[in-house]
Amino acid sequence: MTRIIRWGILGTGRIARDFAAGLRATPDARLAAVASRSSEGAQAFAQQFAQSPSAQSPSEMPLAFGAYEELVDSPDVDIVYIATPHPMHAANALLALRGGKAVLCEKPFTMNRREAGEVVALARANKLFLMEAMWTRFMPALAQVKRIIASGEIGAVTQLHADFGFSATPDPAHRVNDPTLGGGALLDLGIYPLSIACALLGRVEAVQAQAVMGDTGVDLTTAFTMRHAGGALSICSCSLRARAPGELVVSGTRGSVRMHRMFHMTDSVTVDLLDGSSRTIATPWLGNGYTHEAIAAGQCLRDGLLEHPDMTHDDTLAIMGLLDTIRKQIGLRYPSDA
Repeated sequence: MTRIIRWGILGTGRIARDFAAGLRATPDARLAAVASRSSEGAQAFAQQFAQSPSAQSPSEMPLAFGAYEELVDSPDVDIVYIATPHPMHAANALLALRGGKAVLCEKPFTMNRREAGEVVALARANKLFLMEAMWTRFMPALAQVKRIIASGEIGAVTQLHADFGFSATPDPAHRVNDPTLGGGALLDLGIYPLSIACALLGRVEAVQAQAVMGDTGVDLTTAFTMRHAGGALSICSCSLRARAPGELVVSGTRGSVRMHRMFHMTDSVTVDLLDGSSRTIATPWLGNGYTHEAIAAGQCLRDGLLEHPDMTHDDTLAIMGLLDTIRKQIGLRYPSDA
């Protein structure tokens, strides 16, 4: 009989709700508990995501905790999904690991490479599963692009282009514009093309960035190029002030493969070759997309793995190091850097 993975969600904001919705479509998984900063918030979340709309008995309702410590101490939780604001990720992940829980931590994993190193070190020391919740890495479209590249169909890969941007509110008090909450385009949006470029092209040898900064001190638009160890270049951009196409294209000597808008959750990819031929491949996904990373994390727990081969600890540490370098180049600092 397959082991049921019992999930606890730490936080009750939008991303927590998206992940809880994804769990509903995840085989052999159950939302066992949720924690909020208030009992009322946790209770409302638990009621919304009960196993059935009419669930009333305690066995059908997720446990609701008004303190994060109560969730990580619960014997009814196998793994904690960290869904709090960016600056809280490190402290919350450390709290869960100290409580003996496996952790899936929403991106950005932490605010900087130093914090990431502390979290990874504790997970390794305590022999607990830990993974960054970069859901794009587990979507069917990325797996398809990897297969196309590996087949040699588009030839030797030379470059990747990707952008991610939308017109966010200019309200200085909003989370995306608030440096104390980790605001800015890079950590919210730029991490998507950065992470997927690394997944497809490998280790980065050099990065160069420029940005347009806002009045609150966060980046509104950032563009960066990366040179990868294999010789390919990736050209990426992100913006809180532009509705970008949101596509990703990998080009090689014989053709290209395109992940359509929005590339991080596209349901098809298109291959265009030098001979003029073109084909589009369907890449449908389960649930709301978050389902795939939940499946991956759950299987790691069943298999006794401490990290996932498609999103390793070293991958996360390298990405956090790149984000630090880009932020230094564009002059983006957060209170956690002190």
